[in-house]
Amino acid sequence: MNNAPIGIFDSGIGGITIFKSVQELLPKENILYYSDNLNSPYGNKSKKEIQDLSLKNSNWLLDKGCKIIVVACNTATTNCISLLRKSFKQPFIGVEPAIKPAAINTKTGNIGVLATKGTLNSNLFSITSNDFCSKINIIEKNGDGLVEMIENGILNGIEIEMLLVKFLSPMIKSNIDHLVLGCTHYPLIIESIKKILPDSVKVLESGGAVAKQTKKIIMDNNIIGNNTNPTYNFYCNGIDNSLKKILPNNFKINTI
Repeated sequence: MNNAPIGIFDSGIGGITIFKSVQELLPKENILYYSDNLNSPYGNKSKKEIQDLSLKNSNWLLDKGCKIIVVACNTATTNCISLLRKSFKQPFIGVEPAIKPAAINTKTGNIGVLATKGTLNSNLFSITSNDFCSKINIIEKNGDGLVEMIENGILNGIEIEMLLVKFLSPMIKSNIDHLVLGCTHYPLIIESIKKILPDSVKVLESGGAVAKQTKKIIMDNNIIGNNTNPTYNFYCNGIDNSLKKILPNNFKINTI
């Protein structure tokens, strides 16, 4: 048994969607969540900036005694998961857009991917797309501005819906039947997204797959926890208003 916490980091509150999936699948694990919202968003930063921030976040979590790190950010994963795995001995779990299941299950041959610029421009995203979508038409859209709105607590309403219409309309016209959410922030606005899409379009996000992979790696490394009263600690280095809005009141948020 290893009751050290699972560490999770993101550029802000998006990784809470991953936290909830991990918490549900691994209910006896302590979890420590770090929100680097002071430097959010990551999607418009250079690869070097993303790497430096991810290394810093990982060092912070490991200094807190985390036994495994979940990189709950698509942009950070696609730009530097290999670097993180080479830099530390602890296991690292990444989060990637659910392109494979979308490509396998599409009937129209058209899928949409809504992600950040940093994810769409990454080598890992390009490799994944080429591996699974050689005969599939992918309509990619950079959801510029969405992360900032979500970090400011705007999860619904006309302002965010107008922005979503701009991004999703070309996909609808292209007859997509699957929409891949390539940013962990986007599931927080899934109801707004579904209001715009036809009912025939299936929306895919990665939380469940990341949780299953986290459990597998924990089991494979024999570091499973057995906490009867697990602790969940949340830290952010910026304003904590957004975290407070989406977390239950009994969860303490520490600002650093």
